Amino acid sequence: MANSLQSAKRARQSAKRQDINKMRKSRIRTYLRRVEEAIASGDQDRARDALRDAQPELMRGVTRGLFHKNTAARKMSRLSARVKAMGAVAA
Repeated sequence: MANSLQSAKRARQSAKRQDINKMRKSRIRTYLRRVEEAIASGDQDRARDALRDAQPELMRGVTRGLFHKNTAARKMSRLSARVKAMGAVAA
């Protein structure tokens, strides 16, 4: 338990930030899952649109401090490569 008013306030703030960050991460994971589902379905147009929607959300997570920028870049690179490869298979 917090021993001072300051530490009690910091504990409250920390709990509030944790909830907010949890919501943001969940939102980002939802966007990434939509891309994965579109890739699994084999629909390249839908996958490309889902990837286009997911990118700003992922980068917003970097800005908010949820992910390291290289982690987000790696995720985007791998997803875009998989979406691009769908076109090569279909052609």
